[in-house]
Amino acid sequence: MNKPKIINLPKILDKRGNLSFIEGGNHIPFNIERTYWIYDVPGGEQRGGHAFKLQHEFIVAMSGSFDVVIDNGNERKVYHLNRSYFGLYIPNGIWRQMENFSTNSLALVVASTKYNEADYIRNYEQFENLINE
Repeated sequence: MNKPKIINLPKILDKRGNLSFIEGGNHIPFNIERTYWIYDVPGGEQRGGHAFKLQHEFIVAMSGSFDVVIDNGNERKVYHLNRSYFGLYIPNGIWRQMENFSTNSLALVVASTKYNEADYIRNYEQFENLINE
């Protein structure tokens, strides 16, 4: 079973500005089917609050910082993302919530599947029941 983990991305240093990149199936353990970003989050707001049955994700703080709280049903862990050259891999079956967004933060999320509402588990009790089956 895959576990959430921080993955360092390539970092090409250049006096004109640095460059990092993500290759699906190489730097992250899935092929990229969808990319989206979260921005302009008002102070004190949270994003996420769900798990996926099938989808895997990789989250990068492209600008600013935020926390990703993950929960596997037995343990909660907080990852603080604040650099664009590493990100958090989250496999399917893990509850996630994003919070503590800094001003002007930008979260990039790459996903293993196209959007499918049926893949979301939005109720924590339902999540607990599924992982305890």
